[in-house]
Amino acid sequence: MIVDLINDMIPPLKVTDDAAKALVWMEELRLHALPVIKDKTFLGFLTEDMIIDQNDVGAKVGDFLLRGEDCFVYDYQHTYEAVKKATNFEFECVVVLNEKDEFLGVAVLSDALSIFSQSASIQSEGGVIVLSMNQADYSLSEISRLIESNDARVMGSSLNIDKNEPTKFRLTLKINKVDLTHIIATLERFGYKVVAKYQEVKSISNEKERLDMLMRYLDA
Repeated sequence: MIVDLINDMIPPLKVTDDAAKALVWMEELRLHALPVIKDKTFLGFLTEDMIIDQNDVGAKVGDFLLRGEDCFVYDYQHTYEAVKKATNFEFECVVVLNEKDEFLGVAVLSDALSIFSQSASIQSEGGVIVLSMNQADYSLSEISRLIESNDARVMGSSLNIDKNEPTKFRLTLKINKVDLTHIIATLERFGYKVVAKYQEVKSISNEKERLDMLMRYLDA
């Protein structure tokens, strides 16, 4: 759960803080954007570039036109969703809210990626298959059975609504085989639509490659 990754060392800015204070915090925390709250309500992010462009370190945080007011997740959501939000907004962190829409804290993207990078599904050699299917046809156990019939195993999976067809699911699977030819043929023979495939030829060894692989899971 994303709530477990809240970093208590990252404080939110208040609307009454000045831009100079924001810049000092950003430098100390090595972040280029910080969330702004009023009472317990999240208003958006103030970025380093916004302060530099305005060229007035005495300006109050509340005077800026904030960005990324939708860059938040709820405390019950999976870490995948936090990574997607932060990446979509090109921020280094994401705000976490409770079910009452109250600010709980900030989760940093690098902390989430460090967890993913140690997982077997990211580290292991293999390939990725992306399937599109009607929601009523989704059965991970059946799909896994078909994959296992080719002497392969599902190492990780991610299920999302298909952005191009909202009535369908998009299922991303990490398989422990590099050669996906026979697996894809089996899935297609049973009526599953393969919309993308990625064949990894070696184990993932650096941060960029791990991030690329993770984003393939989340691409839906």
